Amino acid sequence: MKQVCFLLLVLLPWIPGLPCWVTTQEELAVLEGNTLMVPCHYDPQYASSVKYWCRGKAREFCTSLARTDEAPAEGKVSIFDDPIQQVFTVTVENMKEEDAGWYMCGVEIGGFWKADAVAFTNIKVILGMSVVNNRLQGEEGTSVTAECQYSERHRESEKKWCRSGDPSSCSLTGPGGSYEDPRVALNDDKTGTLTVTIKRLQMSDMGWYLCSAGELNMAVHVEVTPRMSSTAVSATSQSAESRPVPNAPQPKPATKDSWRHHALSLEALALWAVFMLALVLAIVARRWQKQGRFVKLRQTVGRKAQSKKDYTRDGADLQVL
Repeated sequence: MKQVCFLLLVLLPWIPGLPCWVTTQEELAVLEGNTLMVPCHYDPQYASSVKYWCRGKAREFCTSLARTDEAPAEGKVSIFDDPIQQVFTVTVENMKEEDAGWYMCGVEIGGFWKADAVAFTNIKVILGMSVVNNRLQGEEGTSVTAECQYSERHRESEKKWCRSGDPSSCSLTGPGGSYEDPRVALNDDKTGTLTVTIKRLQMSDMGWYLCSAGELNMAVHVEVTPRMSSTAVSATSQSAESRPVPNAPQPKPATKDSWRHHALSLEALALWAVFMLALVLAIVARRWQKQGRFVKLRQTVGRKAQSKKDYTRDGADLQVL
């Protein structure tokens, strides 16, 4: 039995169900070739502790990749600690497909009886394409911009912007990665982002479009709202200001008669208050008067009863004699 208790004490700090003082996102996704940034938050009491980033799903078998107590090495992984905000940030550049998997944010606690505070996150590397916002909205006559992101393997692929269902409407990037006409502008930065700008929006531009990199396509919807002319806006505001409000009560001017009426009302109120005060005082005085008479009556009755009692006692004494 002693051996079992000792074993439980040894393993207690390593039980996963115990509270953890480090938090991060449980899952993160990044396009292949892009940079990954992971914020790891910790409690204030660990501001001076060593922080680290390692790969693996078990504390005992986690491969260390960066630590705050080591000089930053030149490579794709770096770590920065901000004790004031209680967060350390891990940056991983040029993410590859083989970089996907489980990682761990850790804070060294120290001591045999205390395990490190850790938090796990699952990193996914997307081998394809995505858009920052797949629904764009703009007013007629203005411009909207779509940002299409692609993975590293599509860096040299052909990029184009087409109206859905109309292959003849496609605009393609040239050898330099750009294209522009009076209505559409495309710019491929060759690092993972294709920027598409639709200029001078018209109502006929509303609909679905396809942002493409090689054989990959992402759908983007453009919504155009009608523009109200400045003349119409001015006329509407002026008419709203000049239009009289129906059934609006008009303020009445203060006249001499109205002030006289107000003074008479105050005088009547004061007289009523004086009358009520006098009535209350009269009632109180009447009660005091009645109470005085009652006291005198009780005193008289008491004296008579005492006299009768004395007379009866004297008579009894005479009979005895």
